[in-house]
Amino acid sequence: MFDVFSSPDVWLSLLTLTFMEIVLGIDNIVFISIVVSRLPKDQQARGRTIGLILALVFRIILLMFISFIVNANQPLFTLEPFWMDEPFHVSWRDIILFGGGLFLLAKSTTEIHNKLEGEEEGHGAAGGSATMAKVLVQIILVDIVFSFDSILTAVGMVDHLIVMVIAVILSMGIMLAFARVISDFVNNHPTVKMLALSFLILIGVMLVVEAFHGEIPKGYIYFAMFFSLLVEFLNMKLRKKVEPVQLRQSEIKTEDITVQGR
Repeated sequence: MFDVFSSPDVWLSLLTLTFMEIVLGIDNIVFISIVVSRLPKDQQARGRTIGLILALVFRIILLMFISFIVNANQPLFTLEPFWMDEPFHVSWRDIILFGGGLFLLAKSTTEIHNKLEGEEEGHGAAGGSATMAKVLVQIILVDIVFSFDSILTAVGMVDHLIVMVIAVILSMGIMLAFARVISDFVNNHPTVKMLALSFLILIGVMLVVEAFHGEIPKGYIYFAMFFSLLVEFLNMKLRKKVEPVQLRQSEIKTEDITVQGR
């Protein structure tokens, strides 16, 4: 089974696929970070770990049924809406992507609404009031959608199942190691969290478009995400530089008012 690793091309494929799995898994980490923040503080680390382990388990299980994944594009039934010139073929992949896209849109929009309306849970030191079961159900639903995307990428890049499994395990191990750092960063910076929710809306739209056999190049999506994050990092640096100056100016004004009052 391990004879396949005698070829340098296989090692290159393993490294490339591991990197791609990490990139595709960033969406999953962001979603898990946001959902887990609804849990009480003492349960968030456990929820985050269980969420990523579930993502790993789903990917490996789907790899075991790789023939189903490959054939997921086969039409289940055909629709002939009057506004289309050609029949529209619906497959399992279309159904999963459409359902996952709508779920991401609904969840992200609800989270943004709660933040803007001041209804967000988790303001206190104890954290949110969501239950572990409710959070894990949401993570499982999104894991299924993201796992399909991940496995389809693996099938297109590598021919050996063992290479796919090792790449998935390596990528999940790396994401598990950095999940807490990413999660804390997202949750401790409200503007970054809002940006992350906007990314999830963008990904939801992309999934719905793909369900209707359209295509939005993922390179454009990831470039937009990277550029937005870069701008936000620059804003954070600027705020750190400006806030001490504003604080000092406020103190000087307060001292002037105190002197004038005397």
